[in-house]
Amino acid sequence: MTESLRILISGGGTGGHIYPAISIAHAIAQRHPKAEIAFVGALGRMEMHMVPDAGYPITGIPIAGFQRKAMHKNLSLPFKLVKSLWSVWQIIRSFKPHAVVGTGGYVSGPTLKVAQLMGIPTLIQEQNSFAGKTNRMLAAKAQSICVAYPGMEKVFPSERIHFSGNPIRPAIAAMADQPCTPAMRSEAKTTMGLDPDKALVLVLGGSQGARAINQAVEASESLWLAAGHQILWQCGKFYHEDLSQRLPQQSGRQLKAFLKDMPTAYRAADVIISRAGAGTLSELAAVAAAAILIPSPNVAEDHQSHNARSLSEQGAALLLPENDVDGLGNMVMELLANSAALDGLRSAALRLAKPHASNSIVQQLEGLLS
Repeated sequence: MTESLRILISGGGTGGHIYPAISIAHAIAQRHPKAEIAFVGALGRMEMHMVPDAGYPITGIPIAGFQRKAMHKNLSLPFKLVKSLWSVWQIIRSFKPHAVVGTGGYVSGPTLKVAQLMGIPTLIQEQNSFAGKTNRMLAAKAQSICVAYPGMEKVFPSERIHFSGNPIRPAIAAMADQPCTPAMRSEAKTTMGLDPDKALVLVLGGSQGARAINQAVEASESLWLAAGHQILWQCGKFYHEDLSQRLPQQSGRQLKAFLKDMPTAYRAADVIISRAGAGTLSELAAVAAAAILIPSPNVAEDHQSHNARSLSEQGAALLLPENDVDGLGNMVMELLANSAALDGLRSAALRLAKPHASNSIVQQLEGLLS
């Protein structure tokens, strides 16, 4: 190809769709420094500021998702869809992409649909073990479908599936090539201001926080601290002020709204308690985590439960449904007392890691254009 490569990327609504899209963009730019990369996002959604912050231009379209809890808001959906399709047609006609990449979310629907109607190659990246509706609808005309879990031939054409894994942050992907030793774990604890000789429970409720996880940790922390363990607790920005005011200071517990240095936090942890978003699970595999997964029941099509079950069935994580979260305290105690179980979870998780997913996806993209 003599002219500069032009790639249009669409996906958003949640970080689970946006982070992979940005990671793919970075990988394209690294492999093709002269490439032109542009995004299509949904007006008013988080991608409209996250993508420019990552260094790429984005154009917003007025598409919106179906509102199950406020049906009256859906009256305008047909008009938004028509306007979005027209906007995408104008974007594509102006930008003239060689291929279009979709990472899911309702915004990628009109973007890839118009591209397919215009005869432009499309690639879908599906993060979850239970495919989203948008990607299922687009799969029939997509030239390549990159997935992160086995068994996706149940919903996608098997001859176009590529088992790439989920794109993750480069600093975390690099950890898969250097598995953590006990000495490295102790050093990471010291870096985080923790005791290098005590087991660490790392709690990840996401940037927003998870009420059920926070409540379970609050009920369990006295048990863990009394046993000589310590806690690094990312409670989320919505819960940090309340918990900081209510809970007394504890020498063995750090309470954070969010964690900036995730590679060091991952390396320091002996056990990780986490939701089961697709991106998070890909990171947990790359860092060889011994994880207890508590899927959120409040996500589309319960995809976190499907994700967590896929790992637990392969011995790569323990699954704790939110309805059973009262058992978290004892579950952590039993796991920390069983070094063989910890090592087994770490080894199984690392076997599932796909740290080079972004490059693998870009290679698939290049294959469409050769």
